[in-house]
Amino acid sequence: MNKLFWLWLSLSILLFLFILIIFTKITILLNYYHHNDNDDLKVEFKIWFGLIKYKLNVPLIKIDDNSPSLVVKSHSHMGDSAAENPENTVNQITQNDVVSSFEKTKELLERVIDLHVIVRKFFKRVTIKNFEWQTLMGVGDAAHTGMLTGAIWAIKGSIVSILSHYFRLKEMPHLSVTPHFQAAVIQTQLTCMFQFRIGYAILAGLKMIKFWKGGKPRSNFKNEKTKSV
Repeated sequence: MNKLFWLWLSLSILLFLFILIIFTKITILLNYYHHNDNDDLKVEFKIWFGLIKYKLNVPLIKIDDNSPSLVVKSHSHMGDSAAENPENTVNQITQNDVVSSFEKTKELLERVIDLHVIVRKFFKRVTIKNFEWQTLMGVGDAAHTGMLTGAIWAIKGSIVSILSHYFRLKEMPHLSVTPHFQAAVIQTQLTCMFQFRIGYAILAGLKMIKFWKGGKPRSNFKNEKTKSV
């Protein structure tokens, strides 16, 4: 009788913890700062009103000034000289090849649509708060600085429009672009807060696992799109 009691007690505790985790909200604080060649990215995870938190400083990869680009060259030939006796290959495309290509393309598009539906449904459960994006920039020329200021405003507006389409914006984002007409400088700071329930992330993760294992969680894409709006 005592063993049965402890078994039920253990199962009840595990069930309670599982339900608690599913309905627990996780808060992700993102803070990115860039000033000329200096970058700093900090991410903080919090649950249960900050009772449990984890901070992460993400190292950013910087490009060496002496090698601003990466060039990869590929060269292959047979024999001592590539110019002598070049080998010409003729590939014949049959009707079966065309049909097979169309089928593969159709399957790829269906999988992309499935993945988009899964990711979009999860994003609609994510709330964005305290979105602030401040930028100070200048190129040393007043006319060019003014043109670049307008371009940055347009880019920021487009990004916020995309975020509002996929996520839930609780507050109006605070955006600012301050031109500096006397010097060449670039400084930007982005801070925002993401919130979602762990249960939604677990559900999306399970759907992703089923998706990558070749499952067919097919649904009418138009219906999914209509429901998520």
